[in-house]
Amino acid sequence: MIRAVLFDTETTGLDPLTGDRVIEVAALELINDLPTGKHFHKLIDPQRDIPAEASRIHGFTNGDLVGKPLFADIALGLVEFFGDSKLIAHNAPFDFGFLNMEFSRTGLPALARDRMIDSLALAKVRFPGMPNSLDALCRRFSIDLSARTTHNALLDCKLLAEVYVELTGGRQRGLSLAAQDARGPVTVYVHTGPRTPHPIMPTEAELAAHAAFLARIKEPVWLLP
Repeated sequence: MIRAVLFDTETTGLDPLTGDRVIEVAALELINDLPTGKHFHKLIDPQRDIPAEASRIHGFTNGDLVGKPLFADIALGLVEFFGDSKLIAHNAPFDFGFLNMEFSRTGLPALARDRMIDSLALAKVRFPGMPNSLDALCRRFSIDLSARTTHNALLDCKLLAEVYVELTGGRQRGLSLAAQDARGPVTVYVHTGPRTPHPIMPTEAELAAHAAFLARIKEPVWLLP
């Protein structure tokens, strides 16, 4: 059984070194690359303004975060949820950079880079030269994006969980990771062991049709000695 944690953050901007802060963090537990139903999700008071351009991306304003906990109040819970598992994120260096800056403010150790799995890097290897944003990958894998009107860390985690399954070998028949409402329950996967390949065995009719097709081709490479 292999445990990993897939996570996402929303922030006030693009650079923690210039004072941008985390305003939302969400994480999903994965066992053998599939969600178990356990998740962590917090909205956070950033103790600063949220620029209008950032609000247009994730939909949050300062008013939405009034009364929410500070990062220091949720940091230990997040660290406990992460445990010692590998950590998966899309464009993971961005999220690692923000969380490590927040951890440094609270006196907690930084996340080690050897725990990082960057799904964006995986996508670039599989689809070189193609758009590999989360939206683009969802469209490529026919994953429902209808609920994603703005960025939202919990919804993005659920979508990325589906994308990650596809990037690491594809979903098994009978397992559904259909996109759900961002505040609804996470699809539960009951662990029964590691995923195993299921070879496709052609029928006699399919083999005959294939042979007939090859007969119409001049010197087909499939039949060369």
